[in-house]
Parts: sequence; C-alpha cells; structure tokens
Amino acid sequence: MPPRKLTRESVLDAAVVMADAEGLSRLTMRRLAGELGVEAMSLYHHVANKDALLDGMVDRVYAEVVLPDASGDWRVELRRRSLSVREVLGRHPWALPLMESRRTPGPATLAYHDANIACLRAGGFSPRHVAHAYAVVDAFVYGFVLQETTLPFDSGAEAADFVSTGPLAELLAAYPNMAWFAQHVVLADGYTFAREFEPGLELVLDGVAALLD
Repeated sequence: MPPRKLTRESVLDAAVVMADAEGLSRLTMRRLAGELGVEAMSLYHHVANKDALLDGMVDRVYAEVVLPDASGDWRVELRRRSLSVREVLGRHPWALPLMESRRTPGPATLAYHDANIACLRAGGFSPRHVAHAYAVVDAFVYGFVLQETTLPFDSGAEAADFVSTGPLAELLAAYPNMAWFAQHVVLADGYTFAREFEPGLELVLDGVAALLD
C-alpha cells in the first residue's frame, strides 16, 4: 500500500481525533505519526513542532463555535455563543486548559475574539465594560465546563448515589447546610448539574446588562 499523502489538515484532523479519544497526555508526535502510517519526521513538513500542532488543534476547536453576530441583540448572541462554546468543549474536553494559552493564535481563534468584541461594542458597552462583560461571561462558561467535566458523577441518579451512600453520606451529618442541600437539591426529582448552566448564564447576562444602565 502506498504511503498516505499528508497535508496539514489531515495531520490536525488525526490529532484532534486522538486527543478526543485519549486526552492530550497520550498525544505525541510519534504516536500521531504511527496513527497516520508515516514516520514521525514526515509530520514536521506540516507542523513545525508540538506547540505548532497544539496551536492548530485549538484553532480547530474555535472554528466549531457559533460566533455572535454584531447586528443582532447582544444578549441573544452572547447566549447563543455561550451555549455553543459549552457544546464544543463537551466534544473536545482536552481543549479547555489550552483555549487562552496559545502565543500564536490562528485565524479562527482571532475571529472568535473579534466577533465577541464586535458584539459587545455594537451593544453599546464602553471599552471598560466590554472588558468586564467578556471576562465574566467566559469565566462562567469555562468554569462551568471545568466543573462539569471533573465532577465525580455524570447524572442525577449518580449524584444521588454519591451523597446517599459511602463515606460522604456519613460525613454530611456534621455539616447541616450541606445535608440540607443534598436533601432539597441533589436528591430532588430531575436534578442534574447540567441543568444549572442556562439559569447561571442568565444571571451572568443580567449582571452584564446592568452595565448599560
């Protein structure tokens, strides 16, 4: 079988798939090359090094986000964008620690930030308030996704089991407010941590809207 023809896009595609499946800790240039059926040195014709590979992967993630439209209502657009960010990071959880860390951001990364700033500027926010609003919305979205992906349970049933059985159930007796929260929130019908995202986002957007008053 002839060797697979590589392009920068095919290298990034394979890297994202590998990171989605196994996490960044398992992603090496050698393993990636093996997945593509080539020698590791072949990759360096398309990405200069591991950092350049990560830059391209992060840019791919940003490219999947639905961008806010500056011609629309700022609140509607930021809400839609925030829901999209959470969905995209759910598909690529490895990307969260890297989102704001790249020193050489790609075009999709820059377009994402430009669109968010444009949306807030069009909404009438002052320069200082654009900075406040952008920071607090992303802090909430990224922080929520981090909590969501690191909680020791995934569903309402698992959360109920977590607080009802095992060592935690006994410990809660010494913390009455935690016990109250477990009884009235975690053990209530239909509870999931995921359901807190949209109400929390609305609270954040209420605070952002107050900057315009």
